[in-house]
Amino acid sequence: METAKPIASRLGLRVKIERALAECDCGSWTGAELRELRRRREWRTVQQLPSAFRFPDGESFAQMQARVTEAVDRLSESHRGQSFVAVSHADTIKAVIAATAGVPLDLFQRLVVSPCSVTVVVRGNAGYHVLCMNSTATLAELVLS
Repeated sequence: METAKPIASRLGLRVKIERALAECDCGSWTGAELRELRRRREWRTVQQLPSAFRFPDGESFAQMQARVTEAVDRLSESHRGQSFVAVSHADTIKAVIAATAGVPLDLFQRLVVSPCSVTVVVRGNAGYHVLCMNSTATLAELVLS
C-alpha cells in the first residue's frame, strides 16, 4: 500500500487491493528474524530448491507462483489492450518473471528485484514477454510509444 498509493495518486486512480498478489504465506516463519531463519537447515532448500519447500503452516513457493501468475493472467485479461500497475513484493514478482520467461522455479532465487524497482511484463498475441525487470529508471523512460 505504501508503494501503490503514491502511484495511484500521481495517475489519478484509486488503489484496488488484489489479495492474490500478496507475499508468500510463510506460516509459522512469519515475523521471524532473517538472521535466525538463515541458520535453519531448511534455509538451503528455500534458496536452492524452492520447488521442494513448503513453509510450516503456510504455502509452498509453487502454490505462491501459481496464485500470483493466475492473478496476473486475470488482470491482463480484464485490462486487455490497456496498461495496469500491480504492486507486490520481491518473491512474488520474481515468481511471475520466472513463469513468464520460462525459468524453472528452482532458479527464481537467482533473480534480483530491488525495493521500488519496476518490472514490465507485456502480454501480446504471442504470449507474455518480460520487457524489463528491476528497473530503477523513471517511469517516463519505460513508456512504450
